[in-house]
Amino acid sequence: MSQSELKRFGVSMDEQLLRRFDEFIRTKGYENRSEAVRDLAREAMTAQLWEEGEQTVAGSILLFYDHHQRNLLEEMTRIQHSMHHEILATTHFHLDHDNCLELIIVKGQAKKLRALSDQLISLKGVNYGKFTVAPVKN
Repeated sequence: MSQSELKRFGVSMDEQLLRRFDEFIRTKGYENRSEAVRDLAREAMTAQLWEEGEQTVAGSILLFYDHHQRNLLEEMTRIQHSMHHEILATTHFHLDHDNCLELIIVKGQAKKLRALSDQLISLKGVNYGKFTVAPVKN
């Protein structure tokens, strides 16, 4: 992006929030506040795609779960098979005797993928889940 395409604007922030923001910038390795604000704006707009629903997105569903939970694996498999066209790949990791991590790579309509993610994350025995997406240019 050339310098002539950039537009400047001002942002007002209380001093404590600005100090925390500057610490965030330093921790993440940004060169300046503008880069961080641009990334945060992109992230917020990508999240909005989930609500719009018609946009094609690609992303991942990350699940940490207790594989000893009764019927969990069968239910996860049933749900995934019902949306097999949207699932590109899955990877399963055994973290320890009780816990597993599953990474599901998905592509499709945002609202369908959100529904899939919500179904999986809400299953009894799933200790943590995260759905991340990025828009796919058609």
